[in-house]
Amino acid sequence: MKAIKLTIGIFAATTMFVACTDSQKTMAEKKVDNFEFYIDSLSREAANESAENWEAIERKYEEMKADVSNSINSLDDKSELQNEMDEATLKYEKYKAEVTAEHERMEAENSKMMIRKSLLGSEYTGGDMQFAWINKDNILSVYQNFVDTVEKNKDSYSREDWDEIKLIYEAIDTRKNTVENEGLSTSDNTKIAALKLKFAPLYTVNRMGAKSDENANAKK
Repeated sequence: MKAIKLTIGIFAATTMFVACTDSQKTMAEKKVDNFEFYIDSLSREAANESAENWEAIERKYEEMKADVSNSINSLDDKSELQNEMDEATLKYEKYKAEVTAEHERMEAENSKMMIRKSLLGSEYTGGDMQFAWINKDNILSVYQNFVDTVEKNKDSYSREDWDEIKLIYEAIDTRKNTVENEGLSTSDNTKIAALKLKFAPLYTVNRMGAKSDENANAKK
């Protein structure tokens, strides 16, 4: 009788253990499925949209990944689920690289826009480099604001900033050629010439200094 009870007890314990193991495996499978679904859904989002909310996205990803890893690690036979998780992780890392590149591009665009607005003044609201809004009545004030802003911030500009400044300056000069034919006064033209003479050494000396600083920092 004792042997029968012992056998029944062992069988019950084994059954409970198997049921528990099956339950753990089922739970782990569900979590892996959810993890894969999350990454598949995420990778279909436009990179520029995800870039704006990346901190929240990465936080959720890390939480899900940790939870899935814990479930998989509790299993004896975990190779299949681990492989699925690794594939999903690689897909996420590939998408993350795309988002990071897009974020850097957006940052560069924002930096350019800030520089343009500061150099061109309140009348500049974006658009191409044709500067059709510049006319004979406001071109002197545009040059004045441009040179004053460059002089004020010359020590904070990077080499890339100076390259952008040069592009803007050349675009203003191109627009000036058109404005001169529209009745630009001799007085304003003379003042603009003086501002151009002031800008030339500002650009040459400070861009060279910015490049030297960057080279020195790169060697450290």
